[in-house]
Amino acid sequence: MFLSSGILQETVMPTHVLHRVIDAADKAIMAEDFEAVMDFYDDHATLVVRPGLNAVGKEQIRKAFVAIADHFNHALKITQDKMKIIESGDTALVIAEAVLDTQGADGASMPLVRRATYVFRKNADGKWLCLIDNSYGTDLLNED
Repeated sequence: MFLSSGILQETVMPTHVLHRVIDAADKAIMAEDFEAVMDFYDDHATLVVRPGLNAVGKEQIRKAFVAIADHFNHALKITQDKMKIIESGDTALVIAEAVLDTQGADGASMPLVRRATYVFRKNADGKWLCLIDNSYGTDLLNED
């Protein structure tokens, strides 16, 4: 919002609905309820599984989450720490600090912090669906 002096003022918004959507998706991932996880994705969504490997469409994304659960020995815990949402019409860019807490071979906690980027679109029913799920964020720029 611009003030009469022409200076841009930051508008403080209440918690965006996408905070709750992402939290619910994280809980479904941790519960390994992959059918519920698919409800958060657009039919044509892309999940960055790791740099250089993307899963496209719900079938591939579901298979990727099963493999991710196996990779982390079914002990993955996910939370979003800081989060900024930039919305324009029916599209939103989410920039988040994703914290993945896993267990090492010795059973010790191994937290990973990633600066994630997600793109969501609101469908005709008003439901926000994930189009792009990139938990690696700008780290993808480090690829050779």
